[in-house]
Amino acid sequence: MRHGKTFNHLGRTASHRKALLANMATSLIIHKRITTTAAKAKELRKYVEPLITKAKDDSTHSRRVVFSYLKNKESIKELFSAVAVKVGDRPGGYTRVLKLMNRKGDNAEMAIIELVDFNEALLAEKTVKTGAAKKTRRGKTKVAAPAAETPATPTEEAN
Repeated sequence: MRHGKTFNHLGRTASHRKALLANMATSLIIHKRITTTAAKAKELRKYVEPLITKAKDDSTHSRRVVFSYLKNKESIKELFSAVAVKVGDRPGGYTRVLKLMNRKGDNAEMAIIELVDFNEALLAEKTVKTGAAKKTRRGKTKVAAPAAETPATPTEEAN
């Protein structure tokens, strides 16, 4: 029976699941983006986001707590230096799961999980688009008015 089932066990024993999530979290922190099945990506998000929140407070205690989960010195260094600095002002939602096409061999749902602040292409696109169009209450898109042209000089008006 599934009474009180709060998370996906991924068809593994507790020790296997713990090792799997620790290895995937390490890969995500080092590479900033990994491709996996959708179910594993959703579980990894629940596993790694509290660790990133812990990393915002760079103390010995928080490093030891995170190390007890990840057990990889390189990923701890990366998490507390580069990742924590980039997400320092973000209140949560450090990862993004993007669905892909199904895997060819077994038709499993695939997904990309990535750290939000490290997607350079998306960040560059976002800075270009700021303030281009606004929606009205009726749902229509209103294009922002172009900047007013420079007024004519008084000598031109007289002619």
